[in-house]
Amino acid sequence: MWQEVAEVVTRSLFVSGTATILAASWSIPIAMVLTAKESEFRKVLLDVMNTFVAIPTVLIGLVLYLLLSRSGPLGFFGILYTPTSIIIGEAILITPLIVSFSASVLRDTRAGIWEMAVSMGATERQALVTMVAESFPRLLTAVLLGFNRAIGELGVALMLGGNIKGLTQVMTTAIALEVSKGEFELALTFGGILLLVTFAVTVIVRKVGKTI
Repeated sequence: MWQEVAEVVTRSLFVSGTATILAASWSIPIAMVLTAKESEFRKVLLDVMNTFVAIPTVLIGLVLYLLLSRSGPLGFFGILYTPTSIIIGEAILITPLIVSFSASVLRDTRAGIWEMAVSMGATERQALVTMVAESFPRLLTAVLLGFNRAIGELGVALMLGGNIKGLTQVMTTAIALEVSKGEFELALTFGGILLLVTFAVTVIVRKVGKTI
């Protein structure tokens, strides 16, 4: 049993970690663009991102399922019911969350750091680098929130991964399966491990943020 649990935990960390890295790679630049200059258009885009934070995970799973299914427009990739499809789904799911939180962080920093750097003769690029460097610990928190949302997500993992043992089963889908089978002890074990993993990652990120 413990070998199976270890395999599911490892896969969950890989899938959610990869999804978080992918989402952060485009979410933080998007947040930087949205906060670089004030404009109504950028404010509307930010409102859209804030709205998408509350989008149901099942809805994202359904849309991606229709796109990636064999008869869908992206079905030729053949990635439905693979870890890759879960990674894509989770990355899309947490993008609005990371963009929204990062934009809030950068906007706060911009009010002080950006204007001071520019007034001291820095170019816009230098001011931007300074602003991001000063915001890094809080940006790391935004990424951590994304990871915690991804690893605790069920709808996307279930619809795109199919909960296939040994291939796409992650901790949340394993919990759902064990509950449906009445194996509450194993379900609680997975739940406890999920909370421990999330807590450990949170502590590590907090300590890393303090050292930077």
